[in-house]
Amino acid sequence: MDHYDSHHTNDYMQPEDDWDRDLLLDPAWEKQQRKTFTAWCNSHLRKAGTQIENIDEDFRDGLKLMLLLEVISGERLPKPERGKMRVHRISNVNKALDFIASKGVKLVSIGAEEIVDGNAKMTLGMIWTIILRFAIQDISVEETSAKEGLLLWCQRKTAPYKNVNIQNFHISWKDGLGFCALIHRHRPELIDYGKLRKDDPYTNLNTAFDVAERFLDIPKMLDAEDIVGTARPDEKAIMTYVSSFYHAFSGAQKAETAANRICKVLAVNQENEQLMEDYERLASDLLEWIRRTIPWLENRAPENTMQAMQQKLEDFRDYRRLHKPPKVQEKCQLEINFNTLQTKLRLSNRPAFMPSEGKMVSDINNAWGGLEQAEKGYEEWLLNEIRRLERLDHLAEKFRQKASIHESWTDGKESMLQKRDYETASLSEIKALLKKHEAFESDLAAHQDRVEQIAAIAQELNELDYYDSPSVNARCQKICDQWDNLGVLTQKRREALEKTEKLLETIDQLYLEYAKRAAPFNNWMEGAMEDLQDTFIVHTIEEIQGLSMAHEQFKATLPEADKERQAILGIHNEVMKIAQTYHVNMSGTNPYSTISTQEINSKWDRVRQLVPKRDQALMEEHARQQQNERLRKQFAAQANVIGPWIQTKMQEIGRIAIEMHGTLEDQINHLRQYEKNIVNYKPKIDQLESDHQQIQEALIFDNKHTNYTMEHIRVGWEQLLTTIARTINEVENQILTRDAKGISQEQMNEFRNSFNHFDREHSGTLGPEEFKACLISLGYDIGNDPQKKTGMLDSDDFRACLISMGYNMGEAEFARIMGIVDPNRLGVVTFQAFIDFMSRETADTDTADQVMASFKVLAGDKNYITADELRRELPPDQAEYCIARMAPYIGHDAVPGALDYMSFSTALYGESDL
Repeated sequence: MDHYDSHHTNDYMQPEDDWDRDLLLDPAWEKQQRKTFTAWCNSHLRKAGTQIENIDEDFRDGLKLMLLLEVISGERLPKPERGKMRVHRISNVNKALDFIASKGVKLVSIGAEEIVDGNAKMTLGMIWTIILRFAIQDISVEETSAKEGLLLWCQRKTAPYKNVNIQNFHISWKDGLGFCALIHRHRPELIDYGKLRKDDPYTNLNTAFDVAERFLDIPKMLDAEDIVGTARPDEKAIMTYVSSFYHAFSGAQKAETAANRICKVLAVNQENEQLMEDYERLASDLLEWIRRTIPWLENRAPENTMQAMQQKLEDFRDYRRLHKPPKVQEKCQLEINFNTLQTKLRLSNRPAFMPSEGKMVSDINNAWGGLEQAEKGYEEWLLNEIRRLERLDHLAEKFRQKASIHESWTDGKESMLQKRDYETASLSEIKALLKKHEAFESDLAAHQDRVEQIAAIAQELNELDYYDSPSVNARCQKICDQWDNLGVLTQKRREALEKTEKLLETIDQLYLEYAKRAAPFNNWMEGAMEDLQDTFIVHTIEEIQGLSMAHEQFKATLPEADKERQAILGIHNEVMKIAQTYHVNMSGTNPYSTISTQEINSKWDRVRQLVPKRDQALMEEHARQQQNERLRKQFAAQANVIGPWIQTKMQEIGRIAIEMHGTLEDQINHLRQYEKNIVNYKPKIDQLESDHQQIQEALIFDNKHTNYTMEHIRVGWEQLLTTIARTINEVENQILTRDAKGISQEQMNEFRNSFNHFDREHSGTLGPEEFKACLISLGYDIGNDPQKKTGMLDSDDFRACLISMGYNMGEAEFARIMGIVDPNRLGVVTFQAFIDFMSRETADTDTADQVMASFKVLAGDKNYITADELRRELPPDQAEYCIARMAPYIGHDAVPGALDYMSFSTALYGESDL
């Protein structure tokens, strides 16, 4: 007897290599196998227009056996022998067995003679071998195949069903619920699973067999009575029947896989669209806030009072302290969201996100720069305006005091100069009038400086744009006009007195001397009182010390002035003594002077009263300046610590960004802890803000104890927070790139170590030559052409670099690559874009062709898909998403409601418009 044994073995067949002949002797099992195998063979033979009735008789001549193998394999076997002799039959069966062996099947103890002789158990064994090879071997579920794969498939499909526990291919199927569960899982409309009972196996089995035969084109291979009535149903019969279910539902499995791929792609697209909408909204809000704020900061309308300007300064402080910080955080978060979105788009093979016109990150930065420029100019203007108003208030008060003193002095002078008393006066009276007039002229000349001071103050008020300049100008003009008139009147009176002088020769020399000495002393006292009452404004201790020293020098002149006063009073006493001695008729007044001794004494007492008041004012101002100096030193002590601390932290962050060690997760944890330590420093910044507010409230405008201003500290603090946030975001994006592209930690460390090795200046960047050396160290041959010193590659350099690394491409291919690495068409390629391109070229990412192929599976291999098919295969929200965006299909094979999934797939990846 001839035996067939192939040299090629297959692992999945090893458990079935030794045909268990003893089991075939069991009549119940043999009956089940006969029926099952016969039905299985007929399910294939009917495709060729024939069938068998007796499995061990109808295969004896080998003709139907060869036909069966041709149908199930799709291949042509050698031409069969048509003779009726035994040798012809053995030849045909041998051709069939040779074909089975050529498929890697190991046949043991099965020979052509036994099949020709109608050996039932050998025939059943041969059919089982065929079933294993052509119906079960190709089943694969999660890296398991054949029997184990089929069992795993059954377990997965029936897992959601109660009272179904598939552990084998015999007793697990006796109650019939397993068959019903498989049908209901794929075609729930065919079976009402809820009405089935575990204690009614006949109904369950017959229901499953009938439904499978009527609707699934699976012939009835088993009998419910044989399965229920046997303690352990035949495993091979069960496996053969269950494999028919697997092949019937394999198309649904492919559709499920295709639907999952589409769901994944659509979920990524929907998430990215939401991120884009969020960016547009946040950018619009921030730009609108900047647009509203800049006009307020550019408003230079001055106020007329110090109180109004102080209120503007307080409003500005509220803006810097309360309104701006949240916007700084929004701007930083907006940049982080933009970078994260771009990274996700690159990782998901989508085109780069281009915000609406005017909403690019650069546009926001430009607008923010304009805001800060306006802010800086506004603060400088506020302080200058406060200084100007302070100066104006001081000058206006000084003008009013000097004008009042002058107007008080000139009161009645015009009337006095216009008197014609000399016409009836005696000689002595004339001489007295003449001397009196000379004294008046001296007094008039002494007041010339005051008038000039008044005019100068008025001029300065006009130059500083004093709000009440019209009234000041009117008063000043009145004083000047009056002064000119006094000069004219004085000249006329002198001429009249000199004409009369020849007639009058007597004059009292003592009164004349009194008048000459009393007038300057009186002017001195009036000047002293004016100076003692003069207001002052100082900003430093040195200035108040200078005023105090001048005051002390003035007090040192008081004893000498008192001697002059006593001398003047002595002249008056001498006049009184002479008049009394010689019985002179005195009118009671000095004809040469209007200054009485009472007035001199009164003014002298007034001077003595004003001196201690001046002392008190200077002492109070000195104390205020000492307090201001303490505020300066207090602010400087903190600023001189915080300023270098911020600079040190900025340098440390720079070094951390360059010299990162460990895994990216370790690095980001370290950076977040570092960020927490920085944020914990915020109370010191707030304390410095409080000290700075006290300095501004005290109107302190300079500080020689420190070079740091509050503006420097604020800008440094904001840059520090922004820098640590950006560094964390860069590491997060590295994690996204590593996880999405499958880059190992060792590769990331190799990139970082090579970069740090060539970054010899620790600047965090590489020059062109350093960049070239870094690429060569990583194994890239980029040629010896000198690079432009930009730190980036232009399109020609990038193309030469790709060609040197093995890429051979034409103009169209290079244009495609440039569109990927340079989406903004800047004409340059950054190192990050180059790395993204290289990693993406080797990564397994979804493509438009893959999504298109998945839609074609769902569409049943049609060039279009319908809304009903999308709703049946996809989740509701994603099905409606596709329906809303798919264009109508306009091909020659289109039907009503047909949708074009091909253009939709290309649009998902930026290759066309949605």
